[in-house]
Amino acid sequence: MKRFCFIFPIVLLLLAGCKHDTFTISGTLDGGAGKTLWIEEIAPDGPLFIDSIPVDNKGHFKYTYKMPYRSLYNLHTTDNNYIVTLPDYGEKLKIGGNYENLSVSYSVEGSPESGLLWLLQQYTNDGAKVLQALVDTTELYAQMLFDGKITNEDVLQKKDETDSIYQATFQEQQDYIYRFLEENKGSLSTLIALYKPFNNRLLIDTRDPNSIDWYDLVLDGLQERYPDNPHTLHFKNTTEHLRSKLSHQ
Repeated sequence: MKRFCFIFPIVLLLLAGCKHDTFTISGTLDGGAGKTLWIEEIAPDGPLFIDSIPVDNKGHFKYTYKMPYRSLYNLHTTDNNYIVTLPDYGEKLKIGGNYENLSVSYSVEGSPESGLLWLLQQYTNDGAKVLQALVDTTELYAQMLFDGKITNEDVLQKKDETDSIYQATFQEQQDYIYRFLEENKGSLSTLIALYKPFNNRLLIDTRDPNSIDWYDLVLDGLQERYPDNPHTLHFKNTTEHLRSKLSHQ
């Protein structure tokens, strides 16, 4: 009996340890009944497929994963329709949204740092809406010019207006990234923010000598919080490579 009492607490500790190493992601997706989600790790060397997640006939899904280390996880329906999460050990993420438009419709609860990535995505979505409006305006004026309803002078005037809006929006997106990196120093979410583009143009352009300051900021935060994490070790090499490249410009 004494031997059993000694072993029982150890078993409980082992079970608790297993739960501590995992996160659970679940939710309900409109239009997702009977379909499939895919989850992959955004590993330091690139995407690493983990598993497929079935969505039941009511749009519900649930998946538990044991993390070998703290990392970023991509949940997607197609290559271009995905969300990025940053779960902590023991967290239970709840995801909502539309299956077909997951990246622009999703919500997330139960994971503060996944919430940071949600805020980042929302701001990115806002910029994309402005960009699409500019594209629509340009196409409209091109058609009106073709139909003879406006002149070349009208088109040039509108181009000046759209160029001004584009530059202002780019600056707003860039300023947001700067604030995000400063306010969330030490979070792995900064690795996503650092590489955010606007219209296929990096908001922090590595051709700019000042970009190394932002890479150093991110690296300092990660080394302080996650010194042995594979993301930190890989990003250290990335930063040193950039420093060497810029020094030879």
